[in-house]
Amino acid sequence: MQLTYLDSNTWLFDFNGTHILLDPWLVGSLMFANQAWFFKGDRTKPKAIPEKIDAILLSQGLPDHAHPPTLKQLDSSIPVIASPNGASVVRDLGYTDITTLEHGQSTTLTGITIEAIPGAPISPTLLENAYFIRSATGSLYYEPHGYHHRPSLEAADPVDAAIIPIVGLNLPIVGAFIKGEAAALEVACLLQPRFIIPTTTRGDVEFTGVLNGLLSTSGTESGFQQALADHYPDVRSILPIPGDTFSIATA
Repeated sequence: MQLTYLDSNTWLFDFNGTHILLDPWLVGSLMFANQAWFFKGDRTKPKAIPEKIDAILLSQGLPDHAHPPTLKQLDSSIPVIASPNGASVVRDLGYTDITTLEHGQSTTLTGITIEAIPGAPISPTLLENAYFIRSATGSLYYEPHGYHHRPSLEAADPVDAAIIPIVGLNLPIVGAFIKGEAAALEVACLLQPRFIIPTTTRGDVEFTGVLNGLLSTSGTESGFQQALADHYPDVRSILPIPGDTFSIATA
């Protein structure tokens, strides 16, 4: 199993030659409702669109997970596996092969099983997806906001790697909309991954706008690594460098 980090929430997974592009933002700026004054993200280093993509996996329908300019650049015949909200985005963009996963549902792709479980609450009525991805060459758990559904994790088998936030992001009044260290340590306890790999807050990206000015962080990468060493010494933390590919062998 090979993992390539492409900034923000975007990853390319290679399961023995089957390539899954996760939550892609690869071209153009990142904005919500095209309101640059409110929030805008720009890459400081360009990332090329991968040459081989066998499937696209979307955990959410928000632009930082289902980025319309990027999805317009990709081949709309590529199979998409998505949360209901993510599926709506690609359907409107003309994608033709869409598998929608509700919580508790799963699908298979060339020997890879992808299971959706409850993930991040985006609104009082919308709960997006987290995923277990399992194959003979490795297993992953992914949740980009740090909202981990404890019953699902308690019922799950251990995984080789958990791709989750380890530093929190907070907004006034709202509080933590991305949970960091405490939630990540809970994953270490419940899933017993061999590796925890941070996502969301790492990458070669610059953010501007009113929303960005209101954000504050809680915790640090070094603080998490020390806490992990203190409480779960058998779990390693890997800090990915954007653009680099690394391998994780099954136990």
